Order: sequence, then C-alpha cells, then structure tokens
Amino acid sequence: MRSGIDLVVGIDEAGRGPLAGPVVAAAVILNPKKIPDGLDDSKRLTAQRREELFEIITDTALACAVASVSAPAIDATDILKAALEAMRRAVCGLALVPGHALIDGRDVAPGLPCPATALIKGDQRSVSIAAASILAKVTRDRMMAQTGRYYPLYGLESHAGYATEFHRNAMETHGPVVGLHRFSFSPLKDRQI
Repeated sequence: MRSGIDLVVGIDEAGRGPLAGPVVAAAVILNPKKIPDGLDDSKRLTAQRREELFEIITDTALACAVASVSAPAIDATDILKAALEAMRRAVCGLALVPGHALIDGRDVAPGLPCPATALIKGDQRSVSIAAASILAKVTRDRMMAQTGRYYPLYGLESHAGYATEFHRNAMETHGPVVGLHRFSFSPLKDRQI
C-alpha cells in the first residue's frame, strides 16, 4: 500500500492435509479503515473466535470470495495444484480486481489477475492473509459438518476429515466414500475403488 497499490488481497487455504473433503481457499481485500481486531492465523484461534471474526470480516471487507476444489479433483492432480487452483478461483471471484496479492506459503497461484508475493507464515505476518485463513477454515469446517450429516458414521463434524484414529477406523470399518475421500492420500492410495 505504501507503494501506491490500493487493493491488496490476502489469500490462504484450508484443508491440504485431510483424508476427506475439498481444499478451500479464500481471498480477502480488507478495508484499511476497518481492519478487525484480533486477526491471526486461524489455527491459533478458537473455533468460536474464528466464527466471530468470520462475521466481522465478511461485514467489513471491501471484497471477499471463497472457492474449493473437490477430493476427486485433488486426486486427478495433486494437493498443491488443487490448492493453488482454489486460490486462483477465489481471487477471480472477487467483486474488485486487486492490485497485488499476498499469498500464504511458498507458491504463487498461476493465472492470478494481478502480481503476487508468497509469504512463508503469511497468516501470521499479514492481516489480509490472516483474514483469508479464517474465512477458508470456517467455510471448510462448515462444509465438513454439513457433509457429516449425510455420512454420520465417519464423524466428519468433529475432525473435518483429518486422519484421526476415529476417522481411520471408520474408513476401515465402513470403507471410504467415493467423491468424499481422497484416494491419492495414504492410507487409501493403494486401495481399489
């Protein structure tokens, strides 16, 4: 912003590591005059605080968008490509075209409509990225809780698809679900569909 770029978008994703569900990315252009208090890496906040900040961010941001890439699409490429594609989709879904993007991590998503900078631990260094991390995490958690209603045997509402002992045991007992589970991830990688 000091160099004259007005609209800076923060980008982050949630759900690279789980065995089930999509990877979700968010893009947020904060209003510099209304930056919410308490923005931080979503993993360092309680679920209740993330929910509170989600509402504040969506109410005060100049623009925000969320996008996801499904488990079958992750399996068709790889998790990094899928996460970067979700990021690109989120930015392209914004109502405003940003002048610059700040992205959490080491990689810049290809096909962005603006120049971008990758920041390691960006969700702790940039309030814009922190806001995006909150939107991505809350959205994905809500998606997995909703999915858990359709697949109650897997406990998705409690672990969001991560490789907990309960989830691994449920997959062993009931089998993985095509379209939900990531068959390119261990322990499903060698399993026949």
